[in-house]
Amino acid sequence: MRTLIKGGTLVNEGRVFNGSILIEDSQIAQIYTEPHTPEASYDEVIDASGCFILPGVIDDHVHFREPGLTAKADIESESRAAAAGGITTYFDMPNTVPQTTTLEALDEKFALAAQKSHVNYSFFFGATNDNAALLLELDVHRIPGVKLFMGSSTGNMLVDRREALETIFASSKLPIMTHCEDTDIINRNMAEAIRKYGDDPKVTHHPEIRSEEACYESTKLAVELARQHQARLHVAHLTTARELELISPEYPAITAEATVSHLYFYDRDYAALGSRIKCNPAIKTLHDRDALREALNDGRISVIGTDHAPHLLSQKEGGCQKAASGMPMIQFSLVTMLELVDQGVLSIERLVELMCHNPARLFEVQRRGFLREGYQADIVLVRPDTGWTVTKDVIQSKCGWSPMEGHMYLWRVERTLCNGHTVYQQGRVDTSYIGQPVTFR
Repeated sequence: MRTLIKGGTLVNEGRVFNGSILIEDSQIAQIYTEPHTPEASYDEVIDASGCFILPGVIDDHVHFREPGLTAKADIESESRAAAAGGITTYFDMPNTVPQTTTLEALDEKFALAAQKSHVNYSFFFGATNDNAALLLELDVHRIPGVKLFMGSSTGNMLVDRREALETIFASSKLPIMTHCEDTDIINRNMAEAIRKYGDDPKVTHHPEIRSEEACYESTKLAVELARQHQARLHVAHLTTARELELISPEYPAITAEATVSHLYFYDRDYAALGSRIKCNPAIKTLHDRDALREALNDGRISVIGTDHAPHLLSQKEGGCQKAASGMPMIQFSLVTMLELVDQGVLSIERLVELMCHNPARLFEVQRRGFLREGYQADIVLVRPDTGWTVTKDVIQSKCGWSPMEGHMYLWRVERTLCNGHTVYQQGRVDTSYIGQPVTFR
């Protein structure tokens, strides 16, 4: 099968240039710089005129809820949303039912994805207070890393014993991705908020309860442990300017992720969106959001993920105590970041670095994340200056809502190719297509 993507603007490895891509079966066979597109016969020619051609996005942080929580989401529905959003690879988190904290549970997830995932996939293994011995048995070529909850969040996978933390950082051969919030600080803040405001404080108090201090102290501990044990640490969803002081490009073994939600929203948005933007860690101040945006360009933030975490709207009712934390964002992450490109927050070359290249580098993904000859043809075509509004009927996530409902975008995902196959085009996902398990170096 020979496919030619012709006449678009390629963005790859710091370059923006006009060109074409030849795909043979599932791989990129050749990249041509205009006007050197060859005349030949092809099974399909895709006219990319007016589009930017990017590597498929790698989302290093999603919660697809399967197994066990499939009323709100599952691998089929959320990989469909990924394809519609230009995401061709995802790494799923372990706080499912059962938790992905045994080798058997990990195998079950891979088996489910092999039947249901419309894009490429892998799964983090969950660390607990008691399973450090299993970390030595993990196949480093099969999964991206170990997820460590150093703060209590959805799924109750808190690891809070110092001895267990030391063992995990000392023994993991894989990158350790941490959720950093200090549970004792959060519990004290919650008790004080309940004393002041009643049993279920309004969601506007969420960033006071899951506070800057709670995030900073936990991230500080993670960085100390990583340096002490020379571990590879990736701090998930940084939310505060103060935490950024702990991250330095001069120490490449410690990296940080920012999510689209924390880069886009800030605490003023609780007034309009309420618990729809309640997540852990909390969305914080304008100062924090702007510090995260600045860090996109100076190397302190290495990766942009989504922490895509669907809940039913009925589960989002209430305030700090009752409303579930998490939101679905994967379908709209790329177009939201392209909006920030238009606003001058970052360049489109930097966006590709943060959403495609760096996840591939940091987790040592094999033959994905770049437009390179011999790499898998994971490619997304995006078109600028095409106004459209998010309505319920376009939402692919099983939960059926998005915090972006009613928002008008000027960028559109035109087509998503996964391993050379068009999995999304013109509002439709090819649900017959199944992606591939990712391999790691």
